[in-house]
Amino acid sequence: MQIINGNDLAQNILSKLRSEVKRLAFTPLFCDILVGDDAVGASYVKIKAKRAEEIGLNFQLIQLPGSATTDDVVAQIKKIQLEPFLAGLIIQLPLPAAIDKTIVLNAIDPRVDVDGLGELSKKMPPPTAGAVEAILDSLKLDLKPMQILVIGQGELVGKPVTNLLKNRGLNVTTADAATENLKELSLAADIIISGVGQPKLINDGLIKPGVILIDCGTSESAGSIVGDVDSESVAAKAKFLAPVPGGVGPVTVAKLLQNVVRVAQDLE
Repeated sequence: MQIINGNDLAQNILSKLRSEVKRLAFTPLFCDILVGDDAVGASYVKIKAKRAEEIGLNFQLIQLPGSATTDDVVAQIKKIQLEPFLAGLIIQLPLPAAIDKTIVLNAIDPRVDVDGLGELSKKMPPPTAGAVEAILDSLKLDLKPMQILVIGQGELVGKPVTNLLKNRGLNVTTADAATENLKELSLAADIIISGVGQPKLINDGLIKPGVILIDCGTSESAGSIVGDVDSESVAAKAKFLAPVPGGVGPVTVAKLLQNVVRVAQDLE
């Protein structure tokens, strides 16, 4: 099994972005709002902050307590959007259950909605879907005859990945928590993209030899961030694995920052 190194792919993107930021007449601001103390979310905020600063962006974290209300979050969104050089604003998901996610996401100015999740968004390329596409393209394979299974149909991963691949004319099947024949679908798939957040969901009993596994799932286990794929179990069968950590995650961050830089360029 060959491990796909997302860090290398990400660095190629980031190095180009660094050059583009240097050419700007101002320093763009990228802001992330984190509500509560979700461990997975907090770890991703740290990574995004580091990469943003590496390419020359100003990064600001607005952290609110888990007791914050929908109105509290919206108020912070309105406040930060007064900043003249703001080129990207995201809300770290998931939000606490008491907060209305739709109201919060729709409060983001479509111009700076670099995750593309608001209903009025300019529909920037969804970062995770762009990362999955970049990883698949890096393999330089003919994807047309392949059967692709996307497990999970969430707003951040499953749905945008499915839409992007279908728009490319590829053969895509989907599965979610209600799917009863997951094993049958998995065993038929040449490529499996999983974004469920369930550790060790994908094992050697669910894959056929030579399969390509793209792990987009993240969850906390024993203090570490883990994916959906049981990498030890699938090692003898899978041909490629984009693992967690180090696979899709770094490329997703790079694609997100690519959106931020595009907004900044439009501000000039």
